[in-house]
Amino acid sequence: MKTKEERPWGWFEILFEEARLKIKRIMVKPGKRLSLQSHERRAENWVIIQGQALFTLDEKTIRMGPRQAVFIPEKAKHRIENTGQEDLVFVEVQTGTYFGEDDITRFQDDFDRV
Repeated sequence: MKTKEERPWGWFEILFEEARLKIKRIMVKPGKRLSLQSHERRAENWVIIQGQALFTLDEKTIRMGPRQAVFIPEKAKHRIENTGQEDLVFVEVQTGTYFGEDDITRFQDDFDRV
């Protein structure tokens, strides 16, 4: 069920989806970052596969590399930035009751999305 969607920061593809679980592979281009965002109806686990990242969870920032993982609770503000020279690739495991892209509240976005 691989569905790749391009974004201004890179792309993601859906690897698996069922009622309470969705798994994505996400690529962030060097120097790019996702919006500072939160979700009302899902939590996420991120596992870095390749590259170097600066991860933000609420007021905390963490440098991350391959084989490191983070848990993002529902409603927590979060963001990831590619701080390296190569593509940042990570796997996102979503758990919850709803996985639509409209369950994103953006607080800050480099590409002026709302």
